[in-house]
Amino acid sequence: MTNGFHMTWSVKLDEHTIPLGSMAINSIAKLTQLNQSSMYSLPNAPTLADLEDDTEEASENQPEKPHFDSRSVIFELDSCNGNGKVCLVYKKGKPALAKDTEIWFLDRALYWHFLTETFTAYYRLLITHLGLPQWQYAFTNYGISPQAKQWFNMYKPITYSTNLLTEETDSFVNRLDPSRVFKSKNKILVPKKKGPVQPASGQKGPSGPPSTSKASSGSGNPVRK
Repeated sequence: MTNGFHMTWSVKLDEHTIPLGSMAINSIAKLTQLNQSSMYSLPNAPTLADLEDDTEEASENQPEKPHFDSRSVIFELDSCNGNGKVCLVYKKGKPALAKDTEIWFLDRALYWHFLTETFTAYYRLLITHLGLPQWQYAFTNYGISPQAKQWFNMYKPITYSTNLLTEETDSFVNRLDPSRVFKSKNKILVPKKKGPVQPASGQKGPSGPPSTSKASSGSGNPVRK
């Protein structure tokens, strides 16, 4: 649909614009192949194949890693701003069908880390992680850096999978028990018992005659007020 893709976004902090996210896929012209040529211009200099570590092979949870020799054909999709390389890998020694490809991340120490099985899945993964710095390291054994983790917690706190980090998942859970925190603050009000109400005649001080009934001097019939 498009010949390559590059999208960047920035944040504004204290009136300063800071470039943050970068989502990039090299175009056909910039699709550099990682071959086993010499890393230096000196004669008899070591190649990538010479520096390759064959001690880590395929496991049940991860497919066989790529090779810098003729067993794999590797193309660079993204340079990751110098933090590593996202690579499109053909396992059968030559470019073939799309189903024969895998997406791997090559870190700066030349260790391979598996990302996805298809390019479409990687594209969705790139969009999901918003192109945050070093997001590919979330799929490695040593995780992202503390600075990148702060950006993740700010812009991707819900979809970010904490089980990919080396730290325990329980450290990110806030275990707050409201019943224990507010236990001593909830006081139960006990109603006080009131004593018997004394009649008005029992109060101290001068008191006049009772006003419930009063006989009239003019007639013999009592009048109630």
